[in-house]
Amino acid sequence: MIKRLKEDFRKAANPAKAALLSGFFKTGKGEYAEGDKFLGLTVPVTRGLAKKYKNLPFGEIKTLLSSPWHEQRLCALMLLIGRFRKGGTAERKKIYDFYLENTRFINNWDLVDLTAPDIAGGWLKDKSRRPLYRLAGSGLLWDRRIAMLACFNFIKEGESGDALRIAKKLLGDKHDLMHKAVGWMLREIGKRCSEKVLLVFLKENYARLPRTTLRYAIERFPEKKRKEMLAGIFSE
Repeated sequence: MIKRLKEDFRKAANPAKAALLSGFFKTGKGEYAEGDKFLGLTVPVTRGLAKKYKNLPFGEIKTLLSSPWHEQRLCALMLLIGRFRKGGTAERKKIYDFYLENTRFINNWDLVDLTAPDIAGGWLKDKSRRPLYRLAGSGLLWDRRIAMLACFNFIKEGESGDALRIAKKLLGDKHDLMHKAVGWMLREIGKRCSEKVLLVFLKENYARLPRTTLRYAIERFPEKKRKEMLAGIFSE
């Protein structure tokens, strides 16, 4: 079945689009996704292939996830999410374990953002969050982003504790992709959990907040208040 799927990918490939995607996702030498390769499929087309091949055997999904082509890894992750959402406890555990064993292939921000809330966050929703703290301390950028984005699952339920602790742990991260991820989750805490909790966190950690993180975190506030917070003034 995987041979037919890869043939469908080949037929849908768009070299011009692939060149644009390679630039957008920073695949050049020294960039965060150095060496990643694109076929030039849009996300809806890839999603359509995932739907068409929804019964792809798990072993072949594993093969697809290790593909050098970005869209094929994306398709594999879409298949895993679909099965995770519908699966029982044993199936979900199997997918979660496989996911964490293969984070080296979940190696761009779109792949992380698509999957971490559902799979990592979904499995750990009613369990110890300790694995996320280990990921947050990883030397692999994508592990750290998974740790932060997994918390989106909890934030949506109005739970901010682990997200705030992991955000604080990641404030010293040097990578811009992490500055954005932390700021995004902080903004969601203010939106979905508690604006007061967000303001307290920002005030207490202002000296350590990367500017990008702070700007993302305060996006929803009025312009006047944003200017005050950028200057370190946090009034309720």
